Amino acid sequence: MSGAGPELAPQPANQSLSWERTPLAHLLHALNQPLTGLQCSLELAVAGPRSREQYVHALREGLELTLRMRILVEAIRELADGQAEKPEPGETFRLDALLRETADDLRPVAETRKVHLQIAADAPLPVRSGRRQLATLMFRALESSLSMTREGGEFQVIAEPERDHAVLRVSWTEAPPPQHSPFSRSELGLLLAQVGWERAGAEWTRTRTADMQTCTIRLPLASPQTASTCADWES
Repeated sequence: MSGAGPELAPQPANQSLSWERTPLAHLLHALNQPLTGLQCSLELAVAGPRSREQYVHALREGLELTLRMRILVEAIRELADGQAEKPEPGETFRLDALLRETADDLRPVAETRKVHLQIAADAPLPVRSGRRQLATLMFRALESSLSMTREGGEFQVIAEPERDHAVLRVSWTEAPPPQHSPFSRSELGLLLAQVGWERAGAEWTRTRTADMQTCTIRLPLASPQTASTCADWES
């Protein structure tokens, strides 16, 4: 019984990478494969006398499949909890300042992996949303994409205004697909970040060009009247 996971159909370059089902339905469907694999492995183990090596192999395969199920169940539970969570009261703050704070937290990780980290966020980007929730989403999106960046590769975040939106573009040099792709912790973390940003009112697109991937997040800017009262305007 192979431990290989299901794969998504390859996406053409420059096209949005989207999930065909809702995220929750997609993960529930993905859970069926390791669950079926675990059942088959256990059935083979008890079907008749086996050598010690065969029993050890069955146990190791069962542990691997259980770990994969645990990762998926954690993601499913987080999605379900997010659906039941009440929105945080909105406040006006600068998204560019939040980005720089998050990037500073992740800079040591980038240095350890010899990743060239570039942050461009020169223009003030006042937004109105739940700051705590967006801080979590910002960290989740950057941490997940950074973990999928090739060692020694490029990781760039550009934050700028476009008309009436704040736009974040997160680009990274693709590393080889992680084990159990597309359902590794990093890929699921990016999916959960996408769901969270979309719940917060953002538009999320993901594209691939050559060996680079880019996630683009568009969030409405706060109105000029609201932005003028932004508490961390000078940060």
